[in-house]
Amino acid sequence: MVATSFFLAGLAYVSFALAAPVAEKRDDAVAFYDPVAGGGSWLNSVPNSGGGGEPLNVIISGLSSPGVLTIDGVVNYARSIGFSTECFGVHLGDPQTANLGDGNGWVKESILLREDYGDADFGTCLESLIGGNHFRVYRQNGPNGNSGALFLAASEEEDVKHGHTISPDGYNLGRDAIAAAANGRTSFKGVNYETTVERRANAMPAGTNGVNHGIAVDGTVVILTVRIV
Repeated sequence: MVATSFFLAGLAYVSFALAAPVAEKRDDAVAFYDPVAGGGSWLNSVPNSGGGGEPLNVIISGLSSPGVLTIDGVVNYARSIGFSTECFGVHLGDPQTANLGDGNGWVKESILLREDYGDADFGTCLESLIGGNHFRVYRQNGPNGNSGALFLAASEEEDVKHGHTISPDGYNLGRDAIAAAANGRTSFKGVNYETTVERRANAMPAGTNGVNHGIAVDGTVVILTVRIV
């Protein structure tokens, strides 16, 4: 009976191990690669702006849990910190592109997420009317720099009456609001996250040179390392 019990327990363990999802762990994992080192830029490119770009001022580190570093994963994570997909899936304006120095060249944003004012289903419709925070997502996954990190272009914008233009100091404010919302424990749809926040000063050039709308940035990039717990 004892031997039989051990055999059944072992069989149950093996069955569970085979069924349980295993997160892929990369031996060469890094937080991110500096876009400039690979010929890229810390500023994205905004269509019809005369060459201006928005800062890539938040990074979800490649050392985060793999389940966060997919588009579905970052959407669920974003909902845990007060952001969601666009109102009824409608996107106004042309996509912005970024070159993350990973060998993919200039690529369009993967998704744009907006502040949801506490309602993940319809709250972004309110943001479209009254303004608020939002961010664009770009994946660093090219052949020359596959960190898996997600680069975010975050900014606070004005209401629809002001054409959704960026608020004064809107790039720094948008970044800092995300850092504050993400820090510590958050959850959505049964997925729990633990986020550590690092502020890296002088990661990008400070000032207004090349920045869309001529709004100054302070050069700091916020790095979020997100673990599913």
